[in-house]
Formats: sequence, C-alpha cells, structure tokens
Amino acid sequence: MSNKPDPMSWRKRDDIAGRPWRGRAREYDLFKELTVGLVVVGLLVLGLSAVLSSPDDPSVTLKSWATAAPADFVATATAELGGTSDTANYGPPYNPTQDSSQRLGPIDLQTFSGVRIPIDTANDFVITPLKSLPTPPTAVPEWAAGTDQQHTDWTAAYTDALSKAPDNDPAKIASGDYGPVPALTGALLTMAQQGALDGVLQANGSFYSTDYTPAILFLGDGTYFPGLADTAHLTGDQWGMMNETGNYPGQSWLWLFSLLYQVEPIKSSPNADILVVSIMVFLTLLLTLVPFIPGLRSLPRRIPIHRLIWKDYYRRR
Repeated sequence: MSNKPDPMSWRKRDDIAGRPWRGRAREYDLFKELTVGLVVVGLLVLGLSAVLSSPDDPSVTLKSWATAAPADFVATATAELGGTSDTANYGPPYNPTQDSSQRLGPIDLQTFSGVRIPIDTANDFVITPLKSLPTPPTAVPEWAAGTDQQHTDWTAAYTDALSKAPDNDPAKIASGDYGPVPALTGALLTMAQQGALDGVLQANGSFYSTDYTPAILFLGDGTYFPGLADTAHLTGDQWGMMNETGNYPGQSWLWLFSLLYQVEPIKSSPNADILVVSIMVFLTLLLTLVPFIPGLRSLPRRIPIHRLIWKDYYRRR
C-alpha cells in the first residue's frame, strides 16, 4: 500500500474557501469600472461613427433613373425590346444564350447550373409591366401582332435614330418606321417616372416580394447606374468590391478578391469571375488543409513569428 499523499486530496477538503488570502489586495469597484467603461466606449463609438460612418445615400430606383436620365431609360428599354441588352445576352441563369457563359478551361459551370431565373427582357421589363396599367397602351397588342423580324427591325431602327438625335432625346428623333416602339418606351418612361414600374417589377406576380433582381438587371443594362458606380469609385477596376460610396472604407476583408481583379491576365479575361472564384476556393481549401499537408504545416515552427508575439513567455523559459 502506497504512503504517497493523494495529489487530489485538496479537492476533498472543505476548508479551501476559508483560508485567508496571502496575496496583494486592493479596492475594486465593479460598478464604477462598468459605468466608466460604458461611458468611455459609448462616447468613442458615437464620435467615430459621426466621423467615419458609412454614407446614407438614397437608393437608386427606376423612378430616379427615369427622372434624371430619361434618354438613357428609353434607349435601354428599346434594347430590352430588341433583345440586345446585356441581360438579354447574359446566358444562364437568365436565358439560354449560347457562348455567353464564363468557362474554366473545358468546365462551363454557368451553363451547368441551367436557366433557373428565366427572364425575357422584352416581356418581363416592358410588355408585362405595361399590361398591368389600368389602361394599357394600344401599342401593346400591336407589338404582340408583329413578327420576330419586325421586332428586330423596329428596335434597330429606333436605336439608330436615338443615337443620331440631339442629346439622344426621343422627342428629337427623325421620322421613320419604328412600329410601336416609341409608344411602348414612352409609356414605360411615364410609368417609371410616376414610380409605378418599381413596384411592378419587384412584385413579380406576388403580393409580397423582396426580389430586386429584375429591377437591378434593368438598371444595370443602362449607362446611368454604372455611371453612378464609377463616380462613387465602386467599379471593379477601382477596387469597388471593398469600397463604400465615395472614399469611405468598406469591406476590407474583400481585399484579396479585389486584388485578383487588378492582376493580369485575370483583369482582361472574359472569364475573370470564375477564375477569381476558383482561386479563392483553392486558397480556402489550402488554408483548411494546412494541418494535414507535410512541410506546409511545419512553416509556423520554421518561421517563428509566434515567438515575437509571445516573447515574454519565451524569455521566461
């Protein structure tokens, strides 16, 4: 039988809490510390938020677009009717446009996902909203009665006329065979300026909806919305992914995403998005698997940065 004292015997004794404290003692007012901490931190937060907070710019809507740049709105609506806008030729997940998707070598993930959010720009952005009016314009049935070739000819002729008109003003275009296009785009412009188009596109057939996809796509097809982004330094070639509006700092953790978009050959590649996503997935997997990769997992020991961080500990050792 061993005579060694049980190292855990202190747990079985009930006088531990009653032993007098032999160390240093000083007064400590918990409520005072809490009050001072809350006041100081609160004032610091309020002060910094007043100086460095994100700007509260008003939302860009179809109404504000149609009011500020009616010529651009009409030109974009014409492109939606003619199927020549960026959205109309985007490919999956909006439409089955051939050879429009980004690829990673032979891998075409965009097409693989399929058309999950089908969008017919002519019907979804122009015709269907106009049909929702109490009195739809007579140009709607005229458009529906036209053939695909007529639609193409009408919109192409009207687009050309708009580009030649002074300030691209629809009211100053030369006469020509534009079919119902001027009436359709004019009615849609009025609908947007009255604020009705925003609600119709957002509702998307349901009473309650928070799907802003159609409105954002329509906005993005014009030049007004991208122009605002460029002015606010929010485009990809301005590191916009990690910026707030203007010169305010935004999501700094997105610096690596933004950096990759500035580097050739990614910067000029038509497959930039899929390349950046693939690189980030690879780097994330590499970071996740660091403990299992021989050589890589030994780098922290070979590059002893931790000794600088914990220098007091290693000095005592």
